[in-house]
Amino acid sequence: MLKQFSYAVLAATLLLTGCASPEESPQTPPNIIFIMSDDHAYQAISAYDNRLIETPNIDRIARMGMLFTNASVTNSICAPSRATILTGKHSHINGKVDNHFPFDTTNVTFPQLLQKSGYQTAMFGKLHFGNNPKGFDQFAILPGQGAYYNPEFITKDSGRITVPGYTTDIITDMTLDWLDKERDPDAPYLLMYLHKAPHRSWLMAGRHMEEFTARTFPEPETLFDDYATRPAAAEAEMSVRDHMGWSGDNKIFPQTMREMGLDEIGIDTLRFNYSVGRMDSVQRATFEKYYGPVNEAFKEAYPDMTEEEVMKWKYQRYMQDYLGTIRAVDENVGRLLDYLEANDMMENTIIVYTSDQGFYLGEHGWFDKRFVYDESFRTPLLVAWPGKVEPGSVSDEMVQNLDFAQTFLDVAGVEQPSDMQGESLVPVLTGNMEDWDREAVYYHYYEYPAEHMVNRHYAIVTKDYKLIHYYFYQDYWELIDRKKDPKELHNYYDDPEYAEVQARLHSELEAIREKYGDSDSLSRQYIDTFMESAEEDGIWGVNKERLEEILEARR
Repeated sequence: MLKQFSYAVLAATLLLTGCASPEESPQTPPNIIFIMSDDHAYQAISAYDNRLIETPNIDRIARMGMLFTNASVTNSICAPSRATILTGKHSHINGKVDNHFPFDTTNVTFPQLLQKSGYQTAMFGKLHFGNNPKGFDQFAILPGQGAYYNPEFITKDSGRITVPGYTTDIITDMTLDWLDKERDPDAPYLLMYLHKAPHRSWLMAGRHMEEFTARTFPEPETLFDDYATRPAAAEAEMSVRDHMGWSGDNKIFPQTMREMGLDEIGIDTLRFNYSVGRMDSVQRATFEKYYGPVNEAFKEAYPDMTEEEVMKWKYQRYMQDYLGTIRAVDENVGRLLDYLEANDMMENTIIVYTSDQGFYLGEHGWFDKRFVYDESFRTPLLVAWPGKVEPGSVSDEMVQNLDFAQTFLDVAGVEQPSDMQGESLVPVLTGNMEDWDREAVYYHYYEYPAEHMVNRHYAIVTKDYKLIHYYFYQDYWELIDRKKDPKELHNYYDDPEYAEVQARLHSELEAIREKYGDSDSLSRQYIDTFMESAEEDGIWGVNKERLEEILEARR
């Protein structure tokens, strides 16, 4: 009865607000399928760049709809990105500025609003924070980061369960099962289909190990970046050579490490034992069949390797594992698309594919994310909406994960709360560009000092430039010319030829900070809270001596 009442209210609302003329009949609100992977670089989707991997199924979404080449995030780190997506607010407004402090569950999220308006809602996969997602009729989520093999899930109906198999496949099984058995055919639905892959530590499905452990990939031009003129980049601890673990990341067996006398890098063997240690005997046998020869070859070659050769070897191992996990993501996206097509469920359905942020695939010598440089700032975004979005279209508009909440509320005909800060992407998707006028986006990263040691910074980004302010421990400015220097190797801030550009960007940055309610005083508050916690309890991933040095300088 309550469900029927909700649908009646929704229908009545659409009749009152959604009709352009008496002759037009109201359209059923579209279904929304939101597909998000974790740390999926746009460079690893062949619709963007096919030099590393082919992703034919993800590419199908681009062929059916629109591919965005300037989509970005407001804060390139997992939990804050997801909080921004759910709330439609910048990190400094929703309060989830980093991975350290918990999400404020008093925030209103767009799934809650869609559920209240009559949408059936479901979430399967990785949320990253919280054990009871608000606004969902059904869910099964990984606890925290989750595991690649035989994972645990927190479920709405059955509590905490362990499911045998490979996580990417399992998340898809749950998603298809819900569509097949629980979906109400008389109600519009929001389905959030959220992959763990390709998050660190990368562990591909057994069926892909033979192929990917034998592949060789092209190196990025900036693999040996020296970070000249960019001090924050020089301080970062994201080097493929120096900070990527032998065992936990590159899959050198702990026993092999001991035999070779290799020192652990970070939580090396802990990562390995958590991920590989979850395998059953059959899964482990497959793993050892293909990674055993990798270990033996490395053990033989390592004594004569230069530092440059170690970097190149680690890069190849990284790409093999990272891209191997993406092969399973692409296969499973194909399973979902095949199901929708076979059951005539594409019509009146919006399908979105994105990632919670981008990722470095050796560019600047790095893995991970966090910086406002393109590889982590930009994120893949592909949107299909049959009958609304022109198939095969491409947009270079400055759009952000900040915009998803209002976009989904807009297409559903649900009122958008006045405190949301994004803009609906419907004008861009449908070609009504007179209703779209954004020329710049705002970025702010907070988690420092912490794992990977990327200094706090905020920035304004246009199609042509980035003006970046690093603050707190280091305090300086960078100006990036995106067209002249797409690899982002040079800082033009003090170049006299850019004096006019610099002045204009400073003015625009001040205006956009005021528009979104950010300020130096807010930044100081977040620094104070973080550093108090660091002094009391420590911070994950920071060298104790380095942390004490920063604390002492702050005192």
